[in-house]
Amino acid sequence: MRIFKKLDIFMVRQFLLLFIGTFCISLFVLMMQFLWRYVDELIGKGLSLDVLGKFFWYMGLMLVPQALPLAVLLSSLITMGNLGESSELTAIKAAGISLIKSLRGVIIIVTMIAGLSFVFQNDIGPQSNVNLRQLLLSMKQKSPELEIPEEIFYSGIPNCNLYVQKKDLNTGMLYGVMIYRMTQSFEDAAIILADSGKLQSTEEKMHLLLTLYNGEWFENMRSQEFAGNANVPYRRESFTEKQIVLDFDNGFNLAEASGISQSATAQSIKQLLHHIDSLKTFQDSVGKEVRKELRTMAFNTPEVKKEDSIAAIRHEAKGKAMVDSLFHKLPPEKQLNLMQQLRNRVGNANMQAEFRSYAAEVNFKMVREDWIELVNKFTLSLMVIVFFFIGSSLGAIIRKGGLGVPVIISVVVFILFYILDNTGFRMARQASWSIAFGKGLAPAVLIPLAAWVTYKANKDSTVFNMDAYRLFFIRVLGLRVKRHITSKEVIIHDPDYFADMRRLTRLTDNVRRYSRKYKLKYLLSAIAAAVRYRPDPELDAINEELEALVDDLSNTRDRFILSYLNKYPIISEKGLGRLRLYRELKQIRKVNDLMIARIEQVTKNI
Repeated sequence: MRIFKKLDIFMVRQFLLLFIGTFCISLFVLMMQFLWRYVDELIGKGLSLDVLGKFFWYMGLMLVPQALPLAVLLSSLITMGNLGESSELTAIKAAGISLIKSLRGVIIIVTMIAGLSFVFQNDIGPQSNVNLRQLLLSMKQKSPELEIPEEIFYSGIPNCNLYVQKKDLNTGMLYGVMIYRMTQSFEDAAIILADSGKLQSTEEKMHLLLTLYNGEWFENMRSQEFAGNANVPYRRESFTEKQIVLDFDNGFNLAEASGISQSATAQSIKQLLHHIDSLKTFQDSVGKEVRKELRTMAFNTPEVKKEDSIAAIRHEAKGKAMVDSLFHKLPPEKQLNLMQQLRNRVGNANMQAEFRSYAAEVNFKMVREDWIELVNKFTLSLMVIVFFFIGSSLGAIIRKGGLGVPVIISVVVFILFYILDNTGFRMARQASWSIAFGKGLAPAVLIPLAAWVTYKANKDSTVFNMDAYRLFFIRVLGLRVKRHITSKEVIIHDPDYFADMRRLTRLTDNVRRYSRKYKLKYLLSAIAAAVRYRPDPELDAINEELEALVDDLSNTRDRFILSYLNKYPIISEKGLGRLRLYRELKQIRKVNDLMIARIEQVTKNI
């Protein structure tokens, strides 16, 4: 017996063809969003094609796990929508095959895609993340003349801080230039002020040539004979044009990846578990050391013996104050010395406590980030399967193919997932929520949603029938419902016009009698009828007579009679609709007069 039958192969082929296209679209959209954040790092840097190729390659590999759930959601929606719109899904269900059984082969493929997503997150994604961050850091260090900001000191050039008041991007001129140069010490400092200047790279890409115009140079004298003097002499130089050569390797060199590889997103599950264990071991060792220091801490001084301190503490416990008496026995200079020692020790202990508290907080934050990233590798893979069931079920219910409705639904579902997941991630990272609650928020909402829509789709529910919802709210709110009667293509029995004329006359008399009896012309009577609603047999009889009349006259071929039928109101029998009952009955009498006149013209030829 074959595992995959013809129906499975057909469904898998339909899904995979759309999945490949939607995956490329989803990955392209995510890459453009990511590229927009770092477009300033790429433009005007003179990067070679191989560097740009590596950048896009690593970026694509890193974004594959995020593109897979969106692609599965969109492709499953379009697949089932196309099948439903072309009635192929109806034929499948008519053959006695349930929705879940027809998707058996696709479910296997989607499970494999979820496994592929996990492999990318655990093995390929971390290394791609390291390589991408390494490239971005190297791009920031390349061509500093293009990165110099306005009105901010730039320290990207070694031993030099550069301030530019204004920059012209077209000519490359810098205006209002201020430079602080410092090589080894304060005595070597130099300050350079210039009205304008220009910064260019040399041909060998190992130096920067700074050309300054109309400025002054202030520099401390470097003579060793002034090393111990507080007043260091300096020299001043005015110039109209001056060129300065600055050491700077302007070639593209990859930055060190040692610090980058320690981030949570750059590690696999095995590395994350090892890192978490290392951080906990380090924190435990620090805690044991602190506890040991607190137990052995004692303020022992040569002036106060240990035995006297113990005796003072015992007498203090009995209510006899001896600590102060021991302190006052010391000479004044020793008391001052002892107070200074105690103040220094308390200050040092306070500084150590603050430093250890900060270190513990940083360590705790790193542990949380590692756990969040570890859980994220599983939840993002799980979302591939959840999105498939949501997309396939909604597509089977709505039965709209193409890129219209499916794209809108996919965007709405993905935005819901993004908001829940991002909110949970931020709250878990800030330790406001637990990691399990923060990262489990999106699955906790979307998994029941997927189960519900799958159940509804498997039972052929009309949960997304918009006409049913529209009629429901119209009835609840008491809104007016209009008739839509059109000419029938096949008419079996023609209307009995003579009998209908008698019905119309009788209906007009009943409506007039009802309005006079209940005084519907007055607003207070109509409000009272709406508030104190009771069954009304007379109004029910009028409504039944009107509907029977409309049903019989709908078989006519006369277009005027059909247009008059659409002018009949649908009587609101209770609730807020009774507030306009007088107008509806008045409209019935008016239409009856038009209908009688028209029927008389039609029956003249009979």
